[in-house]
Amino acid sequence: MELDGKVIVISGASSGIGAAAARLFAAEGARLVLGARRAQMLDALTSEIGESGGTAVSLAGDVREEAYAQALVGRALDAYGRLDGAFNNAGIVGEMGALAQMSLSNWEAVMSTNLTSAFFALKAQLPVMTAQGGGSIVFTSSFVGYSNGGLPGMGAYAASKAGLIGLVQSAAADHAADGVRINSLLPGGTVTPAGGQDNPEFLQYISGLHPMKRMAAAGEIAQAAMFLLSDRASFMTGSPMIADGGMSVRLL
Repeated sequence: MELDGKVIVISGASSGIGAAAARLFAAEGARLVLGARRAQMLDALTSEIGESGGTAVSLAGDVREEAYAQALVGRALDAYGRLDGAFNNAGIVGEMGALAQMSLSNWEAVMSTNLTSAFFALKAQLPVMTAQGGGSIVFTSSFVGYSNGGLPGMGAYAASKAGLIGLVQSAAADHAADGVRINSLLPGGTVTPAGGQDNPEFLQYISGLHPMKRMAAAGEIAQAAMFLLSDRASFMTGSPMIADGGMSVRLL
């Protein structure tokens, strides 16, 4: 089992990639703390994992609040006595449109959810992992924030995800000697509620942009996250690992 006995926090766990990761990580032996804003969906997933023989507890809240990042870590310590990994996956796309017409409220919402929340997560998770002598932290970024990955109408999203890659690389350099690995995962288009799964025309259009001519299933991205959290990635830190169906190649 790839994650046997590891205690892992997952944010954005109520649906999409986060929920797929929760199911996969639990099946691979992890003990989980699940976080998201939607308490009812979070509770249902936690119960599902328990009924399937896995181990999970949950705590609903907003990743834009520093106290919530601390509370998720506290929940892990209270339930399991340690913290071995974190999949910081919560994020939003925000309103799409030209920057000149973008509202400040949209810019701030995207930045606080996608980037400032990562700062809060690191502040909460790093001291515990450093004191333990190691751990693994993974953030969900995007090919949209990577080299040649820009798409029109996604200025705030691209800026937040590019900033996240930079934050991860700096933090990884700071804490590599502490045994804490910090990486970012860059998915391509993924079929999720936020990714237009109920809009066949949109899915067909986005699928056609990928050289593989399809979008990822949420479980495929969860597999990539599991690799980064597992001991198989023991010599990887500061990496922007791409799992984008060839999108970054197409845009070169």
